[in-house]
Amino acid sequence: MGLVDDYRLMTRIRRFEERLMALKDEGEIPGSIHLCNGQEAIPVGACRTLRDTDYVSATYRGHGWAVARGVDLTALFAEIMGRDSAICGGRAASPYLSDASRRFVGENSIVGAGVPIAAGAALSAKRAGAGDVSVVSIGDGAMNQGNVHEALNLAAVLDLPLVLVVENNIYSEMSRIEDMVRVRQLAERAAGYGIPGRVVDGNDPDAVAGAMAEAVDRARTGAGPSIVEAMTERLVGHYSGDAQHYRPAGEVAAAREREPLVRIRRAADATLAAQLDAVDAEVAAEIDAAVVAARAIPFPNPATVKEHVYA
Repeated sequence: MGLVDDYRLMTRIRRFEERLMALKDEGEIPGSIHLCNGQEAIPVGACRTLRDTDYVSATYRGHGWAVARGVDLTALFAEIMGRDSAICGGRAASPYLSDASRRFVGENSIVGAGVPIAAGAALSAKRAGAGDVSVVSIGDGAMNQGNVHEALNLAAVLDLPLVLVVENNIYSEMSRIEDMVRVRQLAERAAGYGIPGRVVDGNDPDAVAGAMAEAVDRARTGAGPSIVEAMTERLVGHYSGDAQHYRPAGEVAAAREREPLVRIRRAADATLAAQLDAVDAEVAAEIDAAVVAARAIPFPNPATVKEHVYA
């Protein structure tokens, strides 16, 4: 992928989530949603290194990973709007999206719970012997969860093809990560498992892709798991109703000067700027069309409420 392709995919994620917020404000989306505005370079750079047969797991802030993985936009809008979507039938909504056709194992609202699930996918991939890997993203706060450490230790001992991506946006919900841990970087914890840990600029898709390519290659060749810590910043609250009163004055404004899309725009010459303008228009039309198509999908039949439920 080139610069324009990266910009297109990051813009697709950004505009998708901006439209989600508009739909929520209009009453078309129930419940809260967790957006990844400002963090788009991480899933875009990471997914660039993956095969279609690799597994991807994410947190409840996983819309960007779903889009980067190629999940259909209409299906995503429909699912989050509670309609009978082609992926989860309106049962997953925003925090539990999955799409088996894209090997997108899905999101999880339990902090850190995606890591043992991803380790299971990695174990399956290892036993299948086809060289597939399992990639899972978590937030910085999840590195303090016990199940994350258990899964990482298991993955290290068994040399599982697992890559853990820590999207360090500095805040664990409303608490700064520096107030919660003693290490300077969370990737330092990789040493405790005897695996590599690397810190990268999470606002640069090329930097993310470079680190991920190394970790993915290590996993594919049987050398075991790795941790990639991508440093980034949230441009929005932890969830859709978060006013971010806990952030210092000017912090978000400063972050908006460093975010991935602005960075590309700032460095663009006239020719590239014209290309990016065209991309913006194309993506806007794409998002509009997906929303129209999603609205045409009916809500699930209430008579099916007990389907897919096991007891």
